[in-house]
Amino acid sequence: MSNRILASVLTGLLLTAAWNCHAQGPELAKPTKEHELLAQFAGEWNCTAETVPAPGQEPFKCEGTESAKMVGGLWLVSEGKASPGGMPVTSQLTVGYNVASKKYVGNFFCTADTTLWQYTGSMDDSGKKLTLLTEGPSPLDPTKRAKFRETLELKDKDLKTFTSEMQNEDGSWLTFVKMEYRRKK
Repeated sequence: MSNRILASVLTGLLLTAAWNCHAQGPELAKPTKEHELLAQFAGEWNCTAETVPAPGQEPFKCEGTESAKMVGGLWLVSEGKASPGGMPVTSQLTVGYNVASKKYVGNFFCTADTTLWQYTGSMDDSGKKLTLLTEGPSPLDPTKRAKFRETLELKDKDLKTFTSEMQNEDGSWLTFVKMEYRRKK
């Protein structure tokens, strides 16, 4: 019986100490102006996409949806769904702002491949155009790596666009994905 009382008292003391450490610990991050700019991309969206598999080939088109929300006021988390060619694909995009590096950061993955894309980027002066840079396998030759520039732009409160460009060996940029999102009413 006395062991139970001692165990209860020790447990209570440990919980109290843990609570006091937590209460006096570091403050949680607070959203900055840069985080607030991401919120304009949140919402429920219908999407049309056009992909050019390779130069000179016919574009491939599909439709889908996106559900994007802010998490903790710090992270834009988007889930996309589409069925290009009848194959269901789900994607996840996460973007936030790193106050230490003063850069937008994020990642992307989808069920169509095994690449986890890592982003760094910046917002233009208008606060409407986010450009993200990354590297990954070339869609033209998966044995080679390529640089990519992806742009998310708010055209108005109900229309945003996304473009993905790959840098060619000569330094020029090839646009191979164009997407248009219309906010669901």
